[in-house]
Amino acid sequence: MSAIIIDGKKVAEKVHGEVKERVSRLKQRSICPCLAVVLVGEDPASLSYVKGKQKALAEAGMEGRDIRLPASTTEEELLSLIAGLNGDPKVHGILVQLPLPAHIREEPIITAINPAKDVDGFHPISQGNLVLERKSFLPCTPHGVVVLLKELNIPIAGSHVVVVGRSNIVGKPLAILLARRELNATVTVCHTGTKDLPSHTRRADILIAAVGRPGLIRGGMIKEGAAVIDVGVNRVPDSTAVKKGYRLKGDVEYEEALERAGWITPVPGGVGPMTIAMLMQNVVQAAETAAENT
Repeated sequence: MSAIIIDGKKVAEKVHGEVKERVSRLKQRSICPCLAVVLVGEDPASLSYVKGKQKALAEAGMEGRDIRLPASTTEEELLSLIAGLNGDPKVHGILVQLPLPAHIREEPIITAINPAKDVDGFHPISQGNLVLERKSFLPCTPHGVVVLLKELNIPIAGSHVVVVGRSNIVGKPLAILLARRELNATVTVCHTGTKDLPSHTRRADILIAAVGRPGLIRGGMIKEGAAVIDVGVNRVPDSTAVKKGYRLKGDVEYEEALERAGWITPVPGGVGPMTIAMLMQNVVQAAETAAENT
């Protein structure tokens, strides 16, 4: 048995195509969706992520405001910038790239963003709407995982989903989203305090690894025929990668999992492209909503 490899790039391209059509319709009304991306400092991974987002915006025909601030920027200066973007009617979405420098607290920054422009879905109001099953921006990675499962016709309703990881960005919101009435999964959340992790993962019809520990999930921890979604993107040293000196590795031991799983996402090329695709979808949704309210 060898797992079906889930092509996240292919599914993401479909989403991008739908986004382009929606952007085109907005432009016919002289509305250009705009995302302001704020980067504080020069973290190499963050620089790469921002570059990818700006590329996707350009390809969709949307405006990307690339705002770069020095690492010495104060929390007050960043809050002032966000206040200005909140009040700018031409800006439909605001994204502050995380992580921030150590002297800037994440919570006040995230909370300062107008929920109507919170295309990351991180604001407490967005998170509350997620729990209460109200219409709101869905966090991009969790939403991307759900879209992947749907596109592959992997049954969600009634399935036992095990999410390994409880971050506010992926683990928690993904567990809540899957348990909502519209998806109807039975969800178990595992974390660093879970005893006998394999006993839980082996019962999963859908196993989602989102803990940030390379190779944590071994082949023997996977139920035969399960869908395995690897959210982890870890940089591990690799002397053969001459230019970078590292390679990307997921939270799942990929080769071992191939022999056990029914479906599996690769790293890279699985969940990553979906995260950006769902961000683009949220930006165009923000622009559409703003147009309806004017």
